[in-house]
Parts: sequence; structure tokens; C-alpha cells
Amino acid sequence: MKKFKQIFFSLLILGFLSPILLLGYFLVGESYDISSLVNYKPPLTTRIYDKNGNKIANIFETRHRYYATFDEIPPKMIEALLAIEDTTFFEHPGINIDAIFRAIIKDIKARKMVEGASTITQQLIKNKLLTREKKISRKIKEVIYALKLENNLSKEEILERYLNEIYFGHGYYGIKTAADGYFHKSLDNLTLKEMAILVGLPKAPSSYAPTKNYEISLGRANRVIKRMHVLGWIDDETYNEALAERPNVFDETLTQNIAPFIVDEVVRRSKSLGMRDIKTGGYDIYTTIDMRLQDAAKTSLKKAYDMALKRYEGYREYDEKKLARNPDWKVSSDMNMSLLNGAIVSIDSKSGDILALVGSVDYKKSPYNRATQGRRQPGSAFKPFIYQVAIDLGYSGATELVDIARTYKYTKNGEELKWQPKNYEKNYKGLISLREALVHSRNLATINLVNDIGLKELLSEFKKFGIKNLPPDLSISLGTISLSPLQLSKYYTSFANGGIQVKPQLIRYIEKNSNVLYEKLYISKFITKETQAYIMTTILRDVVRRGTGKRVRVKGIELAGKTGTTNNNVDGWFAGYSPTIQTIVWFGNDDNTPMHKRETGGKVAGPAFSMYYKKVLKLYPQIQRKFIAPKGIIVVVSKGKTEYFSETSKPPRTKTKVDAEELLLF
Repeated sequence: MKKFKQIFFSLLILGFLSPILLLGYFLVGESYDISSLVNYKPPLTTRIYDKNGNKIANIFETRHRYYATFDEIPPKMIEALLAIEDTTFFEHPGINIDAIFRAIIKDIKARKMVEGASTITQQLIKNKLLTREKKISRKIKEVIYALKLENNLSKEEILERYLNEIYFGHGYYGIKTAADGYFHKSLDNLTLKEMAILVGLPKAPSSYAPTKNYEISLGRANRVIKRMHVLGWIDDETYNEALAERPNVFDETLTQNIAPFIVDEVVRRSKSLGMRDIKTGGYDIYTTIDMRLQDAAKTSLKKAYDMALKRYEGYREYDEKKLARNPDWKVSSDMNMSLLNGAIVSIDSKSGDILALVGSVDYKKSPYNRATQGRRQPGSAFKPFIYQVAIDLGYSGATELVDIARTYKYTKNGEELKWQPKNYEKNYKGLISLREALVHSRNLATINLVNDIGLKELLSEFKKFGIKNLPPDLSISLGTISLSPLQLSKYYTSFANGGIQVKPQLIRYIEKNSNVLYEKLYISKFITKETQAYIMTTILRDVVRRGTGKRVRVKGIELAGKTGTTNNNVDGWFAGYSPTIQTIVWFGNDDNTPMHKRETGGKVAGPAFSMYYKKVLKLYPQIQRKFIAPKGIIVVVSKGKTEYFSETSKPPRTKTKVDAEELLLF
């Protein structure tokens, strides 16, 4: 009997000491570093918005997470969470002893671990610091971590970390992310039923996800609401209203990227703006983009592309018919149409804000951004810069230019060569006004204008535009310089913005934790007097009304601009503007091979420009529709023709005489 008592007391003492010894063993064997939770800085999603505050995309590295401070979390959200997960959260020290004993009894009966009895603190530890394996060793570590964490953080801080760390299904990490993703709402706008759905998710995110199992998710939410009612945390009326509600749930991609070219460009520029952690830094980036105009530009570019493909089919059918009749017929439509692509960029002429930017006709097929990274020759779309220099030097639209052929001799690699430029129409006018020369894009008149100004002086005057890598020869007359559509757009603002060049801007401002980290600066440069720029606008307006740009006319709004077609129809451009919005369109083959010989800038790029402005008018019918003449403009009407002059560009007094023999040089 005595021996039995000794054994009994020994086992009893061992029973009491075993947990202490076991706890001591784990305490000695582990460091239990909780710094990642104490100094909690999880990777956060960056959000990109358009100018109106509409979200364009989420950018993140691996986990999509927005951060919510404790003050942002509604009290009812906390009550709903505690009701279903941990009612005594504010009373226990990190572990719930009563719940642990209840769980042990259930585990013993089931002969396996069926209930964990984890508090919210333990759940946070399990998700952030430990694995989900069901082992006694992990459970002991979990308890030690929980006790230590409760000793270092307040209850509110633990709840804040829990609600930001936990997975809520559908790729959403954190309560703020889930609220935005599932319901398109901020936390303070959620209904009680929506809150109940969210707090019910962490137990089984996949099973309870409302995008997958809506009814099951509602059932789980109703249990949360009933528990809150039993605890007396909501009244009967609130209880009944919440049970009856069936919230609208959104099922979207995590990135929600509705403008990939914009997102790519923002990311590309992020390092220069100091955002080397753009995918984890949790920035709010507000762009200048107008998503309605972005969609209009995208649609217009694609339709113009489809129109080009249809024309190519017509060219091919024509060639086939001709070839059937004449085996020697030279086929002109035998080319790879998959190489054709385009780009469009549209900006606010006065501010430089980029309103729309599309880098290809189909991002999925080609994400390369031709609007910002492609470099192509603008051809005749470059001519207005030459004519602007002439106008600034005192020429006017009425000044007569010589439109004749000349042969230019030059030496290359010791060999004497000849250059004999031609007009697109393969004819010449002899004498032609400066206005008509640009309206009808006369190459010979332009080259002779450059000769008249003097190449050296022209290049010197071009410095004010800031255009780099200009060819130091007469080929400059035909736009033999490589520019991206966005670069050309910058230079064109000197016409569209009354002589003031502005730098195109994509990002308005950047915030992080409600602090403004970056704000765009208005960068401008004086190019010419407003009167001189307006004279150019009247000429480019005539290009649209009756010149090479007739295809871009839009009823109800004045447009000005210039077509551009490079040698052998390699590139097709239309660069132009309304009184407030400037737009550049480019089309061409990606490998720099020629398009069809009939595909000019007006034909291939013009339709996209025109369709875009038709959409602009529908979206913004109140937009300014007519160009307004500045003070100092002199309007002269003679023989039914209107011409514009200024103090610098005065009406001509005499006409230039040309030697008739010189006309025979073509």
C-alpha cells in the first residue's frame, strides 16, 4: 500500500512537472523571434489610378495586400470577428485555457487532433511564424509565441496585424483588400452582412469564398450574425435585416489591369522617381490618364487597323485579277500583314497631361510600347517645324515659294552622287504660296524653302525646339529623323499651345500612407509668339479642311494637323490637334518594310485620329470646338481667300519672279 502511494504521488508530481519541463525544453531550444510581427511591415500592393480616381491596376510581387490601420477598421467588424473566432480575446493572455481543455477532451475522444482552440493571437502566430502542421511540438511553440507577443503588443495592435496578415481567399490578403476585391467598397462603407462574410472567410477561405460558393458563404456569414445576436451585440432589427441581405459580389482578376500600356510605362518610370520597391511599397499613383479617352484611343486604333487589313485584302484581290490577265503583272500586295502595327498618344495641349497612350493594336499579341519606345521617321509630319521657323523669320502664308525640281550633287565615300527629290504627286507648280505648299505637302517647295532660309540658320533656329540628332543636310526637309510618337507630341505642343512647348506628363502625384512623395511640375518653354503659332494653326487647319488630311475631318469641331508618309510608304502618321487636345497616330510594319504603296499617312493613320475625336465629342460635348485668334492677328480676305498676318509676318508687297528656264530642271 505504501509503495502504491509512492508510485501515485510520483506520477502526480511527474504529471505536474511534465508540462513545465516540456515547456522549458522548447523555451531553451528556440529563440522565438517575434520581430517580424512587432515591427510589422508586410509587402503591400501599389495602386494606379486615372485622373478621375478610377483604379487602373494593382501591382504586387506575390501577395495582393492593402494595409488598414486599426482606426480604419469599423468597430462592428471587430465585434463580428470576435463573435465567431475569439469571444474572450480582450480577457485572455494570448491563450484560452478553458478552450484548450475542451479541445483536449475532444481530441482524446476522437483519438486525433480535431480541434485546435486557437485564439486570434495564436492564429496570427500560426499564419506568420509557424506552419499549419498538427503536431504537439508546433502547438507548444504556438503557445510560447502567443504569450510573448501579448507581452509586446497591445490587443489593438494584434488585431490590426491579424486583419492585415490573414488570407481571405481569391488571392486577397488582408481585410481591406478583401473588401475592395469582393465588394468594391472601403471598410467604412461595408454592411454588417458584408463584414460577416469577410470575417467568416479565414477559417476556410477556399470553401467560403463568395465568388466560388456564394450560398455557403452566406450560410457562414449568417452564423456570425446569429452569434452576435446571441451575445447581445446587435438588436433584433439589425439581426433580421442582416440575415435577409444578399450582397453583390465581384469576381475579378487580382491585377484588375484595364490599361496595361499605362501600367508598364508607370513601372518603367518608377525607378527614376525613387520607387525601387513599386511592387511591394504600397504606393498610390495618380496618373493623368482619362480612362474614357484611353478606351476611345484603343478602340479607334484597332478599328483603323482592321480597316487597313480590309484594304489589303482589296489590294490582293485586285492583284490576283490583274495577274490572271497578265502573267507579267507586278504584284504589290505580297507582304506579311502580321507585321503591321500602330500607336496613338493624346495629350492636353496646355498642361501636357497624357490623356491616352496605346502602344500597339493588341497588347496581348505585342506589349511593346511603340508610342514611347518606338523610333520612326515622321516624314512630312515634320514639315511644320520648318514652316514655323520661316513664319518666325517673317514669312507668311501668302509668301510665294518655288515648287520646282533641282538636282543636288554631293560626295559620299569619295563617290559623287546625285539627289533628285520629287513631289508625291510627281508634278510641280512653279510658284506656290507657303500655305498651299504645306497644305498639299509639297516636297520640292519645302526643300527650296530650306535653301532659301539657309540650312545653317535653320539648324540654329531648330535649337529652340530641343529636337536632337537632326540630319545636317537637306534631307531634314523630308523628316528623316527618328522620333517616337510621344517625342513628336512634345514638339507639336508649340503649335497646339500657342507657341509654348510643354513636356508631356504621365504621373500627377504619388502618395504613400497619405503623404505626397511626388507631384508633377509644369515644364514649359517659349518657342514663338502666340500670333506666329496661330498662323501655323490656320495652315494646319487648312490641311484638314482641304489638303492631305481631309480624311480626319470631324463635323462640329475644328482640327488642325499634318499627314506624314516616309519613303516607300514605310511609315504613316497623322499629327494634329483640336483647340484643347493634341493627338499623334502612327502606323507601320515592325520590321521597317514598306506598307502597300497606297497606304499614306492620311489613309492609314487618319481614320484613327478622326474616330478618336468623334468619341471625344460624344464623351465631352462641352469641349472647346473652335480655335480663337489671339490679339495681333490681321485677317485679310482677297479674291475669296483668307490669309492671316501679324506684326512679324506682314503681307507681301511684291511677288517673286522665277526664271522660266529653271522650271525645266525637274
